[in-house]
Amino acid sequence: MRTITLSIVALAVSAASLQMAAASQQSESKGFIEDSTFNILNRTFYFNRDFRNGGFNGAGTNAAKPGRENGYREEAAHGIMAVFESGFTQGTVGFGVDAYGHLGIKLDSGGGRTGTALLPVGSDGRPSDDYSEVGGVVKVRLSNTVLKVGEKRVENPMIATGDARLLPQTATGVFLTSDEIDSLSIDAGHVTAMNEFGSTNSDGGLQIQYAGNVGNTADWAGGTYTASDNLNLSLFASEVEDTWRRYYGNANYTLPLGDMRSLNFDFNIYRTLDEGKALAGAIENTTWSLASKYAMGPHALTLAFQKVDGNDGFDYIGFNAIYLANSVQYSDFNAPNEESWQLRYDLDMAEFGVPGLTLMARYIRGDNIDSTDADPLSGFFNAAATNEKHWERDLEAKYVVQGGAAKDLSFRVRQATHRGSANQIDGDVDEVRVIVEYPLSVL
Repeated sequence: MRTITLSIVALAVSAASLQMAAASQQSESKGFIEDSTFNILNRTFYFNRDFRNGGFNGAGTNAAKPGRENGYREEAAHGIMAVFESGFTQGTVGFGVDAYGHLGIKLDSGGGRTGTALLPVGSDGRPSDDYSEVGGVVKVRLSNTVLKVGEKRVENPMIATGDARLLPQTATGVFLTSDEIDSLSIDAGHVTAMNEFGSTNSDGGLQIQYAGNVGNTADWAGGTYTASDNLNLSLFASEVEDTWRRYYGNANYTLPLGDMRSLNFDFNIYRTLDEGKALAGAIENTTWSLASKYAMGPHALTLAFQKVDGNDGFDYIGFNAIYLANSVQYSDFNAPNEESWQLRYDLDMAEFGVPGLTLMARYIRGDNIDSTDADPLSGFFNAAATNEKHWERDLEAKYVVQGGAAKDLSFRVRQATHRGSANQIDGDVDEVRVIVEYPLSVL
């Protein structure tokens, strides 16, 4: 996999020298300071999760999955995220830096209510009153190719840090993006460490969601091609050291129907095979989803199907590296042999005189789960889990202030209800999240 990554780097550099893209971003650089930005995001987060049956049903470890411990979880905290991104120095090759500083402050918590991953928890079981972290990258740009080294957030279908708690996850490594070829965006990298939610540790291991152990490094390379205004295609490959090799494909097509109507199709597929020492167990898995979304003015209706074709379930690195239709607020619907359906409705209230207000409701149902043949190292094995099923209902309302001194201030309420059969891995859960965000552009 490292050979693939190096080949992608070589390709990007060669493309840069040939100036294959229509214009060079580096040639248009105004300078290190002149192109700099400095933004601050304030986030207040209330998280309530109630395991109705006393806790988690499954036999797997789920060590990195926040909030899967027994009992009741309720915490509130305020986060401040400051991000500075410099421009690039002028010249054929440009240099710059990106830096961030995060601060989390406890508003409400207690020793018996931790486990939401909003706050770090000490060895005595008590949450920290506050915590902070800093990090960043040095970056180099040649033409339309950017190489970054250091610690940052990552977003791709193979390894993706999350932002679903108070402060975001980050990853440490080498990251390359390239737009040298018109309509083609290349993404490659090598990660050696990650920072989990509610943690100040920047050199932690790779965050796997279900298995208890993986290798020390992860590599990926891939790209997205914009074939037309209505069609995007993506291909990626990745390797987690001594754990698995994974391949991913996506096709996203929108069919305009006129009169503010459209029909979108989104297809995602992963193929995963164990690698080297197979630290997460034997894996031979194909997982895919197909979603169809019909939009008509302020209304949108989505129907999706997802299938896990394998006895080991679908695991992933980072919190968001699961680009599948039925990975939703609480459950991923990714158990061994699982099939799941989703029905979703979205409404934009701007059409009804309330700009900034959006509403969403969805229902997902999964069945045919059989974890009896899963490898115990995978975190999915359960000798009693045959023909298990579960469902989840999510409701969400979000309002963004449209003008005035509080412009872009947002309020978001998310509610989830999950119920499963006796040996289904996710348990019975009621959950409420309230998130208030206020972004500030300083520079």
